[in-house]
Amino acid sequence: MAVTEKKKAIVADLKDKLTSCKGAVLVSYKGLTVAQDTELRVELRKAGVNYHVVKNTMTRIAATEAGMEELVAHLEGTTALAVSAEDAVAPAKVISEFIKKNNLADQGILAVKAGIVEGKVVGADEVKAIASLPSREVLIGKLLGSIQAPLSNTVGVMGSMVRSIVTVLDAIRKQKEEQASA
Repeated sequence: MAVTEKKKAIVADLKDKLTSCKGAVLVSYKGLTVAQDTELRVELRKAGVNYHVVKNTMTRIAATEAGMEELVAHLEGTTALAVSAEDAVAPAKVISEFIKKNNLADQGILAVKAGIVEGKVVGADEVKAIASLPSREVLIGKLLGSIQAPLSNTVGVMGSMVRSIVTVLDAIRKQKEEQASA
């Protein structure tokens, strides 16, 4: 396999990842230690996220072919790509938590460059905003709670109406017993 064929295959693979992913984050990792990189990779793997160091030139070609020209401006310096095919928020969440946990933002060691969410290129600020969103499970729980609250209130009102009717009927029964015994 010739070098150009290898490069074409890499570009095709990158293009496929960029177009088929639910979420992706481009990061700069200048000065990241091997131990930190290994820890980050383990956390990303647990979340189902692929993480690769990418060449800017090949990523630039793949982004252009994929119609994501906005990504090209962010391809300077060291670049790694975290991609998730199933969860749009996972790459942003794991990387942002890792940066906070290890205080890497202040040192400029690991920094978010840009991201992709559902095929749309977003800036670093949007990636950070996405990372701060509650998880899908929490949002579903809140939605179900909101749906359940009116139903629960209705059941409570209906139950109190039934209790009121039972109390009135019991009072009538006692009154009739008193009248019958008198």
